[in-house]
Amino acid sequence: MFRRTFWFTTGVAAGVWATTKVNRKLKQLTPENLAAQAANKAIEAGHRLKDSAVGFALDVRAGMAQREAELGDALGINAPVDPELPAPRRYTAIENRSNPKSVGTDRTTHSYNRNEDH
Repeated sequence: MFRRTFWFTTGVAAGVWATTKVNRKLKQLTPENLAAQAANKAIEAGHRLKDSAVGFALDVRAGMAQREAELGDALGINAPVDPELPAPRRYTAIENRSNPKSVGTDRTTHSYNRNEDH
């Protein structure tokens, strides 16, 4: 008798467990839950993609800064300025007539209007 009761309760427990397991799986496979799971997966994938893109952009910027420093050193752009050298000269592209240095030269009488030459 004890043996039959044991196997009966074991069978009932296995049936309850299997029924519960099947019902949970069926609820997971409803269209609403599948859509929610897909949306959650898409959001997670978007976050992972954004994080990797940000990391990639930071890596690219760091590489650019390093390469700019290397090129600056190679070309002498980042070299300290020697105080004994004179300052670079500036040349004017168009004559300044209000400047007293340019008054009285031959260039002051020349017209820069292209239409007057024809």
